[in-house]
Amino acid sequence: MSVRSCCLTASLVVSVLCGATAASAALNAPLTSAAVSADATTALQSNQLVPDRPAVLSKRIIGRSVEDRRIRAWELGDRRSDVTVVAVADMHGNETGGEVILKQLRDGRAIQNVHLWVIPRDNPDGVVRGQRHNANGVDLNRNFGVKWRPLTGYYYAGPRPWSEPETRTLRRFLNDVDPDYVVSFHSPLYGIDVYGAKDRPFARRLSREMALPIREFDCAGVCHGTFSQWFNARHDGAAVTIELGSDPSERYLTKRGPRGLLRAVGGYR
Repeated sequence: MSVRSCCLTASLVVSVLCGATAASAALNAPLTSAAVSADATTALQSNQLVPDRPAVLSKRIIGRSVEDRRIRAWELGDRRSDVTVVAVADMHGNETGGEVILKQLRDGRAIQNVHLWVIPRDNPDGVVRGQRHNANGVDLNRNFGVKWRPLTGYYYAGPRPWSEPETRTLRRFLNDVDPDYVVSFHSPLYGIDVYGAKDRPFARRLSREMALPIREFDCAGVCHGTFSQWFNARHDGAAVTIELGSDPSERYLTKRGPRGLLRAVGGYR
């Protein structure tokens, strides 16, 4: 072999090795926040991000809070199911029991017979601050664009409907997914709210399976611009508010609550 041929062969080998190294580095490079959030509607597959969570099909960054914290949605269960459910927690940052329940569903065994999305922390700034409101001081459950009123004080509804990034995030996501059922976790009023209920049989299933009484919460006359009101008015599906008690036990949050919610929506493990 000539010197020229040897040099050419060596050059090709180096080029191939360098290309393979670069490709390997690209495949193994961590996802940056910019890459993850570039398309909030693109699902990231669970075998890339959460291999230790058999219930998870995908994860989305669906939006960001006032203080730029990520709002995540986790897709669980079976996409072939006829029923799609979205469960939301921590709309009020000091009401975190629902987050525990939804994370138990996310982190447990594979889920069958229902297509379930969970949003464990809709108001991350409020959770970090330990407060009901978001970082702008707005009660997110009064900021939705149905029956909105310019409420002040404890129920401050914001300067206008949809003024907050957290409520716009839910609107965008729910409009995209268009689920059959939505459940929204709150506390501490203890009950399944049927005030203005759109689907009482579903509310009764939640009551039975989650061991919570059927009740009507009229919000002392300030039920304006709520999440459930908006969804029930704008979508064919039904939204129900679940009010946990003031101090639910660890066993309830990690066992009875997750199992009951799953049964109420027709799922199982």
